[in-house]
Amino acid sequence: MSHFTDLRDYIDALDALGDIRRVDRPVSADLEAAAITRRSYEIRSPAPLFTRIAEDRIGMRMFGAPAGVSSRPDMRLARLALSVGLPAETGAAQLVDHLVRTRDAPPVPPRTVAREGAPCKENVLLGDDATLDRFAVPRIHEKDGGSYLNTWGVIIARTPDGAWVNWSISRIMMLDGKRMTGLVMPPQHLGLVWQAWAERGEPMPYALVQGGAPAIPFVGGIPLPRGVDEAGYIGALHGEPVDVVRCETVDLEVPAHAEVVIEGHVSTGRDSLEGPFGEYAGYVSTQSSFQPVYTVEAITHRSEPIWPIVPEGRPADEYHTVTGTGRAANVLHALRRAGLPVTTAWMPFPAAMHWTVVTVPDDWRSKLPGVDTGEFTRRIGEVIHNSGGPSAMMPVTYVLDDDIDPSDEADLLWALGTRLHPRDRRYSWDAVVLPFMACYGEDERKAMRGPSVVHDGLLPAWGDGRLRHSSFAQAYPSDIRHQVLKHWDD
Repeated sequence: MSHFTDLRDYIDALDALGDIRRVDRPVSADLEAAAITRRSYEIRSPAPLFTRIAEDRIGMRMFGAPAGVSSRPDMRLARLALSVGLPAETGAAQLVDHLVRTRDAPPVPPRTVAREGAPCKENVLLGDDATLDRFAVPRIHEKDGGSYLNTWGVIIARTPDGAWVNWSISRIMMLDGKRMTGLVMPPQHLGLVWQAWAERGEPMPYALVQGGAPAIPFVGGIPLPRGVDEAGYIGALHGEPVDVVRCETVDLEVPAHAEVVIEGHVSTGRDSLEGPFGEYAGYVSTQSSFQPVYTVEAITHRSEPIWPIVPEGRPADEYHTVTGTGRAANVLHALRRAGLPVTTAWMPFPAAMHWTVVTVPDDWRSKLPGVDTGEFTRRIGEVIHNSGGPSAMMPVTYVLDDDIDPSDEADLLWALGTRLHPRDRRYSWDAVVLPFMACYGEDERKAMRGPSVVHDGLLPAWGDGRLRHSSFAQAYPSDIRHQVLKHWDD
């Protein structure tokens, strides 16, 4: 297994697969780059690399859809797999298993390197020179509240006692050259760290990182348990430490191969209006709220830096591919720790993180003697409901046999259409609801409470009315299948 420590090497690897589209004409950071990226998601074209930004003055570039669905139909998850050190042809179940295994592996803490060897220190801007006005900050959607400079960058923050260093993704909007604002909401981890500083009456030191190893925003975008350092998880994922370097003005360390690092402090109060911003459910938001203000006190960057952008919207973009896969890994981890026989868990990209699918092996009855499909489904629902955090934020979960691949959309729809009773075999819990979940009513989203439903779609046991597939693989004997395949190209 190999991995990338640098965004540029990762882009080269995608280019070798034919999954990069270089856009060499001048493109505006004001909506145009985001619009091209959004269309690339929707038609599954290669990831756009913008080499000439119309408003640019320093040679910066932009990179869209860094972890979207690949344009290669034979390796749809190539960008995700390569991001975490797996082969480009890796499938969904193998990807989720890799994330689950890493959860149980000992963390590998980061390694501090000298600033002289850190690419992110090629250009150091302090004082009045440290201004966002030097960059072509992208505007993502027409109805957004402003230009959003952070859609795929990681915010690094440490609790006041130093016990927990959190690397996470949260949207950030530019106010002016020296100020930004963005969502800082408990129970999300960034919100918890900020709250600890605010309760002390002290501004929170932060560093905002664009670029670096592709695993950094990937892991920053998946839900790890509270108190777990993402840097140690990435080290375990890579099998070696992440190289980090000390910041210029705050007591934090950042990935040495980052493209851009912005440093400063976050206010203790909610001082600025933020939003609206188009979110992952795929609808244009009209909501804004008061959020803390980030001050910009230092900026370091590589020469000709590459700025990644993610224009959220209808599936599938990074908040479905990455965050959804991370949540599926959390579900699978919790179910296996509970001793339940499950094959995999998956959040189908088109459902915009509103559906979860759990598949179980054909022999599950031998491992749970005397348990019927309803009781098995109820146990799965109880584990998900009681696992806490993002794993509990599942509006709908389907439990199916593993004769189907939940990442294959045609396979999944066939199973849902033919194995779910129109009314019965479902279980419901009162659960945590995120305000972005479009399937709930306005009152439920405001209260952040609503129903979580688990559907029993399991087939009967063999001999109890279970039907075989009328498919090529099951409706014909092996000698006929072999003969057909042997002469297929004829």
